[in-house]
Amino acid sequence: MESIVEMLRTDGFVLAMAISLVILIFAFIIMIIRFSLLNKRYKNFMKKLGKGNNIEEDLQNYIYKVDRVEKQNADIAGQVNNIKQDLTKCIQKVGMYRYSAFKDTGSDLSFTLALLDENNDGVVLNGIYSREMSNIYAKPVNNGQSSYTITEEESKAIRRAMEAGKIIK
Repeated sequence: MESIVEMLRTDGFVLAMAISLVILIFAFIIMIIRFSLLNKRYKNFMKKLGKGNNIEEDLQNYIYKVDRVEKQNADIAGQVNNIKQDLTKCIQKVGMYRYSAFKDTGSDLSFTLALLDENNDGVVLNGIYSREMSNIYAKPVNNGQSSYTITEEESKAIRRAMEAGKIIK
């Protein structure tokens, strides 16, 4: 251990350390110069590759545009979901049944018309035609049924509407 301490105190060791330090400083300066030249060459290469435009700026602009499109797509997807929910409440199923309400009238001038949404909710209209008058009655429909008495013709129109909905889907 003492021999190592004596060696560290010699002038030769200090001189060797000073020379090593100078060499390391020169090496560091050379590395800095090489790095700046490499950086300059890289920037020139990127400008040539981008046809005079800065590739880094182009990439940043592209990323910004992609982010905007993703945000717009999320907004559109939300709107589509709202529309889908609204569509369940729209008339999607129509069923009609024509009939002759009275024997003294020719042709099937009376009708029932069922207008239902996806859940089979809606209305059934019954138009009764006779020579003296014409009347239209409306009854609410919930889940294919009505709280009012349904005639055979109205029942047929509701059934046709529900069957038409199955065919479309």
